[in-house]
Amino acid sequence: MDIETRKDRLDQRINTAAQRAGRNPSTIRLLAVSKKQPAQSIRELAGFGQLAFGENYLQEAVEKIDTLRDLKLEWHFIGQLQRNKTRVVAEHFDWAQSIDRAVLAERLSAQRPADKADLNLCIQVRMSEETGKGGIAIDEVFPLAGIIDKLPRVNLRGLMTIPENTTNVEKQRQSFRRMYAIFSDLKTRFHTVDTLSMGMSGDFELAIEEGSTMIRVGTALFGARPA
Repeated sequence: MDIETRKDRLDQRINTAAQRAGRNPSTIRLLAVSKKQPAQSIRELAGFGQLAFGENYLQEAVEKIDTLRDLKLEWHFIGQLQRNKTRVVAEHFDWAQSIDRAVLAERLSAQRPADKADLNLCIQVRMSEETGKGGIAIDEVFPLAGIIDKLPRVNLRGLMTIPENTTNVEKQRQSFRRMYAIFSDLKTRFHTVDTLSMGMSGDFELAIEEGSTMIRVGTALFGARPA
């Protein structure tokens, strides 16, 4: 199956899920997760109107960002972020979706180049206690949001979560619903908040039904990652 067909089918699934929830499909953004995909595949997908791409690995991402500089793409860093990598993110990306410590936001703020627009940040929230899962606990969200909101050169845009790896649909739905409630509360307190990055290839339809505004999809768009 080619990329154009995958994109059309994914758009149809997004539209159907939105309609089930009584939502306008235009309120849901698709972030194409392009890690391990060649730059040519990103260029091809951009030709069909997909302009927002998410990357997990910095060196790989920077190479692609440089290669595709002629395209007006929006780059999101969605991998776990370490203190010694913040400058690279600040200098190359438009969004950082995995903020789970104040020091990361502070470093990104200080290191954002003056000739670039403010860097958009999402706080990553941990909704389960699985080993290796990044993000902060729910009760830490609002204190961290308050710190980010006061920093220059960055904008607090919302929340990101990676749900528990489970086949229990009702458990997934409850987790998404809880996340949406936190997001709704955050929006009332911080005027820049408009993004709930929630849902991936295996569960994005459920996430849309529960209020996600941005879904992160890789395999359904590109097919299996190259070895």
